Amino acid sequence: MEIIILMKHELMLALMLALLLVVRISADSENINTIRLFNCLFLINCIVGWFGNGEGILFSGMFMNSPLLAFEKNILNTGTLLICLSSSGWLQKQRHLPEFYMLMISALLGMFLMVSSSNLLMFYLAIEMSAIPIAALCNFNHDERRSSEAAMKMIFSSAFSSCIMLLGISFLYGASGSLDYSEISIAGYSSLLIIGFVFFFSGIVFKLSVVPFHFWTADVYEGSPIAVTSFLSVISKGAMVFVLHQILFRVFHNLESSWYLLVCVLSILTMITGNLFAIRQQNMKRFLAFSSITQVGFILIGISGSSHDALSSSVYFIVIYIFSNLAAFAVVSQISERTGKETISDYKGLAATNPVMAWTLAIALFSLAGIPPTAGFFGKIFLLASGAARGNYWLISIAALNMMVSLYYYLRVIRSMFMDTGGSIETMQTGNSYKVAMIVCIAGILIVGFVGSFYDYIYSMGQNL
Repeated sequence: MEIIILMKHELMLALMLALLLVVRISADSENINTIRLFNCLFLINCIVGWFGNGEGILFSGMFMNSPLLAFEKNILNTGTLLICLSSSGWLQKQRHLPEFYMLMISALLGMFLMVSSSNLLMFYLAIEMSAIPIAALCNFNHDERRSSEAAMKMIFSSAFSSCIMLLGISFLYGASGSLDYSEISIAGYSSLLIIGFVFFFSGIVFKLSVVPFHFWTADVYEGSPIAVTSFLSVISKGAMVFVLHQILFRVFHNLESSWYLLVCVLSILTMITGNLFAIRQQNMKRFLAFSSITQVGFILIGISGSSHDALSSSVYFIVIYIFSNLAAFAVVSQISERTGKETISDYKGLAATNPVMAWTLAIALFSLAGIPPTAGFFGKIFLLASGAARGNYWLISIAALNMMVSLYYYLRVIRSMFMDTGGSIETMQTGNSYKVAMIVCIAGILIVGFVGSFYDYIYSMGQNL
């Protein structure tokens, strides 16, 4: 019974995978029926995930669960459901729909195991379990050359980061004599431990697209189907942010004086690089790719704070980031699917022909820019407050300047939609699933920031660690 309670999220996904195999080998069913079935299952999974969560360890300490980890998994579950709802139009056209769900659920299952890992061996296996299906998802539009190129770049970059991470794990094992988080955290300070941390940390920030490990991001985002790009941008990054806090504050807390400056420098480089490249982009998918890189830079500011502040601010921001980024990607997905247009100049006059889409994208971009009264403003306030708690005001000043720069390129898209004329996007009708996803996203963007108890709830769970 204990294993069912502690591994409830993972077992639910495993059951969904088993059901997908039955659907795949049985008589062909219409895509719309499969989509409705798995949207309902994801909804049930999201609802069940909020109740009856236990705390404990399994498999000789390799797997752990707690209310906070269950909350993080629920966030990823919710984001995946929103992606499925907003991409239902594209999914209906796919010949291999069950395979898409299999790959996505397998990747999500790997992320869940990664979040609950308490051992480097299990962590490495979990991260590979999530990376390999994502690479296959990038090539899901296998008739398009750029999709194949995106998958190839994803495979090479994942293999490279995994090699770096595995090398770091070997050094950490040599320094501590164990792969358990608890044993590594009490290992004596040594050059071998420092080298192992640097390699292992590099592998993690590679997955987060932290500068200078960001080169793969824009090309993979542009070439992949937008549903996969959304999954990469939001769910994958969210899972890695959750893991990064555990790694820094649970496993390497004794090296905090060493990695603090490293995190600050990477934060500055990531914000500046993301902003400078976002200004130059014309393709919306590449634009949102560099936007997501910039957001990771702000997240690193929050993580540079004290343990509880870093945890609560980063988890809180990820919730807001999911609503904001998925709303933006959903609009881009609809326009790309219906018209094939993906450049910013194509969005001229969108407010005149599709006002709901234009306002949805505008609100999402305002939130990503951190403009009140959207939740993104409150999310960035907490991130900056977490970083400022250590008196690192030069870092906060650089972040404030970068926020001003990001406002410019977000407003560039909004200006194109509301002020420019001559666009060629005609009025479009959207499905009910898409409308539901957008309502949830916009509600999250406008409401979460004003619910102070939500942040307090996250903070209280962090204090119980």
